[in-house]
Amino acid sequence: MAAAGADDTRALYQAQCASCHGEARLGGIGPALLPGNLSRLKPEAAEAVIRDGRPASQMPAFGEQLDDGQIASLAGWIYREPEVEPGWAKEEILASQVVRHPAGSLPDVPRFEADPLNLFIVVETGDHHASLLDGDTFERIHRFETRYALHGGPKYTPDGRHVFFGSRDGWITKYDLYNLEVVAEVRAGINMRNIAVSGDGRYVMAANTLPHSLVLFDAHNLDLMKVYPVVGESGESSRVSAVYAAPPRGSFIAALKDLEEVWEIPWPLPTEPVVATGHMATPLEQQRGHDTPSFQVRRLPVPDYLDDFFFDLEYEHVIGASRGGQGGMVVNLDSGEKVADLPLEGMPHLGSGITWEHEGRRVMALPHLAKAAVSIIDMSDWSLIKTLETDGPGFFMRSHANSPYAWVDVFFGPHRDRVHVIDKASLEIIETLTPEPGKTAAHVEFDRDGEKLLLSLWEDDGAVIVYDGDTLEEEKRIPMSKPSGKYNVWNKTRYEEGTSH
Repeated sequence: MAAAGADDTRALYQAQCASCHGEARLGGIGPALLPGNLSRLKPEAAEAVIRDGRPASQMPAFGEQLDDGQIASLAGWIYREPEVEPGWAKEEILASQVVRHPAGSLPDVPRFEADPLNLFIVVETGDHHASLLDGDTFERIHRFETRYALHGGPKYTPDGRHVFFGSRDGWITKYDLYNLEVVAEVRAGINMRNIAVSGDGRYVMAANTLPHSLVLFDAHNLDLMKVYPVVGESGESSRVSAVYAAPPRGSFIAALKDLEEVWEIPWPLPTEPVVATGHMATPLEQQRGHDTPSFQVRRLPVPDYLDDFFFDLEYEHVIGASRGGQGGMVVNLDSGEKVADLPLEGMPHLGSGITWEHEGRRVMALPHLAKAAVSIIDMSDWSLIKTLETDGPGFFMRSHANSPYAWVDVFFGPHRDRVHVIDKASLEIIETLTPEPGKTAAHVEFDRDGEKLLLSLWEDDGAVIVYDGDTLEEEKRIPMSKPSGKYNVWNKTRYEEGTSH
């Protein structure tokens, strides 16, 4: 973009866009407009949004005010890296916090009749809403607007009352499912990967790629507790790939993009003070394998950069995929030692891995983002048992402890309208379903008991399809706007076998 053109576009942005999206494109009423926040939106789609607006949002249409050249220049402008990298520090985080209903101020009884532990949240990315479904009747209890571009999956408190959403542009929203109300919001960063909630529901941690930080909050009102700049011992800064809760360890585990390290940050036990200074290791901390005080970082050096994580059920081992996508490694979280390499080519999607018992041993299975295959690993010796050929690279894989089947989509490629059903006993694909020819089928989630499951038609005019988990028969379709993920309270809070963590 020529200098004069850049000046004109800068002025055009300030006149037409800054009031909603911020003078520095950091967001306001509207989302942040920076390259890292727009990775899901192609430039030509951005032009269409500027020209035609976005349905069910506050984004107006500018097609009658701006010509094609101005629209194209604005679309190009928002994909430019800023001249000065923006920051988001403690002061900005504190200023962003809004508490609409302080903890304890809303009734403790649900406004609906349904099992609170068998609810589903369905994220509808087509028009940035979420639906709350009764997991027994599959009736929609409520539908509500969310922040733009939710990312990383919602997380629940153990009782299922509260759910936390994280958006790509850094907003954390705490929502009361009993009262169907947003209770608090805070912006943790400019570009956020995901959030994690501690096993006791008392703390929330956010993982950012801009700025390079982890941010800790008290879950009650999303009060800021601590900002962790992600910096190596030699001073180099790193983006955060993701953060996970490890309830058996009582800690958060963070994957880093630009440091050959894994970080573990323990939260206090119920009998511990929130601020731990100079304390001796408690018996449980010794069982965890370290004596790091609460909220202090424990660094685990690893032999490679790890972009994607999976854990065994005990959270004793982390299985990580390296940046090149040509393999994986297994690291013992107590000793910090690498115990195995995994022969996993084709960008294994460990974040969607699942496990089950097979012939007296625990196995893990996972799809690949760049290979039409599902790999099955023996977790006792980390050997590759079997590779199943699929109709295309997959994104999501799911099962349930009470189900004989595992489901995997083929999200990438020409056959994305298919989904495979794998028999967990024979380790064979026994059925391939095509719910709607030509429409993407993806992301299965089971109900609390593993009897029914939901599958998405991942389209703007899509639906959630209810299947019988044993007969594989379709029972119901619920129209939705590009339903991406579906999250069952029981499975996500009890870390049910077969669901992602």
